[in-house]
Order: sequence, then C-alpha cells, then structure tokens
Amino acid sequence: MKNYDVVALGELLIDFTENGTSAQGNPMMEANPGGAPCNVLSMLCRLGKTTAFIGKVGKDMFGTQLRNAITEVGISAEGLVTDPEVNTTLAFVHTFPDGDREFSFYRKPGADMMISESDLKSELIENCKIFHFGSLSMTHEICRQATHAAIDMAKKAGALISYDPNLREPLWNSLDEAKVQIAYGMEHCDIMKISDNEIQWFTGKEDYDEGIQVLQDTYHIPMILLSLGKEGSRAYVNGLRVEVPAFVQENTIETTGAGDTFCANVLNYVLEHDLNLASFTEENLKEMLTFANAGASIITTRKGALRVMPTREEIQAFLAK
Repeated sequence: MKNYDVVALGELLIDFTENGTSAQGNPMMEANPGGAPCNVLSMLCRLGKTTAFIGKVGKDMFGTQLRNAITEVGISAEGLVTDPEVNTTLAFVHTFPDGDREFSFYRKPGADMMISESDLKSELIENCKIFHFGSLSMTHEICRQATHAAIDMAKKAGALISYDPNLREPLWNSLDEAKVQIAYGMEHCDIMKISDNEIQWFTGKEDYDEGIQVLQDTYHIPMILLSLGKEGSRAYVNGLRVEVPAFVQENTIETTGAGDTFCANVLNYVLEHDLNLASFTEENLKEMLTFANAGASIITTRKGALRVMPTREEIQAFLAK
C-alpha cells in the first residue's frame, strides 16, 4: 500500500499577476501562489487524492505564504525545505487580451532551483503511486541532480512517472541545453503532457501527429497527452489517437493553470483506473479528455490557480450543462 497517490517535485513560487491599476495609474499586482507541480497536486486534492510536494522556498514572507497555501489546500508540505540563504522565486505574469501569458522570472538564483539530492525525503518518493515532475527542476546542476535521483527512487519503488516539459525559455542558459534535459524526462516517463508549441519546438514538425510519432519512436512513452489550447486536446495510448474539443468560454480571464488542471485530471483518471495504461480504450480516453478539458476551461475563468481549483462536483455540473 502506498501512502500517497501523487508526489510531485519542482518549483513553488509567487506568481505576481496584474489586478487593475492604482489611483495613480500604476499596475497593481496580486501575489498568487504558483508553480506547475503544486497546481497539479492542488487539483488532485480537490478530487480527493492524497498528495505531497518536494521543493524549496526561501526563509522570507513569500516562503511562509507558499507553505501555508499548499497546506491549506491539502498538499503535504513534509518535503518542502526552507533555504535560509536564497529568496523564494518570483514570477511576474503579463496576460494578453486573448488570455496568453508572458513571464518575467526573478530566479538568479531562486530557492526552488537550490533543491539538492540531500534535501529529498525518500520515504515520500518511495510511497507514491505516481511521481510527477517538470523540466524547471532541471535547469541547473543542483536541482537537476536531485530530480534525476528522485526519478530513480520512484522507478525502483514501482511508481508511474508523470512528466510535463513546461518549457519556460528565459530560465534556460540555452535552448540546446533545454532540449537535452527535456529529452531526459521523456526517456524516463510513462505519462507525458506536452503542449502544441512545445512539440513543434522539440521535434521540428509542424504537424502534431508527426511530432508525436517522433516521440513515440524515440522514447516509447506509453501515454502522451497533447494540449491544444482553444482547439482541445488529444491522447495517444495503445496505438489509439483520440481528440476532444475544448470548452471555450466567453468569460475567460487568463490561461494560468489550465494545463496543470488538465494534467491533474488525467492523472486522477489513471489513478481511478488502477494505473493500468494498457487497458485504456477509445471510450476511456474520450471520457478522460472531456473531463480534463472541462476542468481546464473552468480554471480559465478564475484569477490564479492553486487556491481556486474546481471540485469534482463543479466539473460534473459544468458538463451537465
């Protein structure tokens, strides 16, 4: 028996998002808890799953805010380390009228990239059904070694490995280095969620199916999820290709957390189907993507992500309409 359904490792940071202007005409920023891995875990908690996070924050007001935030939504902070020397990572998010975003990071260094192999709590990694990570914990040598070690632990313990490349170009020394490290994640994962622009960049193929074929031939990933923004999503499993359209809403505010919400709902479906990817049918995949797309659609109508994930009942009610 495993103590946790999903354990994730990676970045936990503050997303400063625009929230109106002051009386003087200056932009006002709201300090939202953020970071893709914990967004995924927060959604899973909403669906009744047990989760834990492994990462690092600074010994500052933002580190305290983040620890409180993840605990508040039900994520175990047992693996969250506080660094007394390095400040919590900050990201400033500019949202365009169509909901797309542009990021400016304050991370030279930031606490999240200082997680080391000695910081890892092996008992968390060895006691989860799914281990989830992204590429931001592989941008620098210290956190890269920790991520590689954690993946090895999880694999030896029999966990499924879930991966979201989540390319953030400004955080890499070069895109060549990014490709090498992102490929490492692909070599070791069982489930991968990748976006339309990421697969085109990584494979050089404009056609998504051609790009997926390159990944399948090279890395033999059992389940690949392709997120297509307003166009919906696809799943490639067991030789099947299933596509489900998105639920586009007029009252979308921003897309922050949409991919993470989608990813979490996929992992939840896998958990509720006994982690048996080989048994998935076309009907399963359609049901999974429909629910995941609905969750992602709901989060685009809310500011932030981690604290405002939809419940199962909200998603079901949304689909019923």
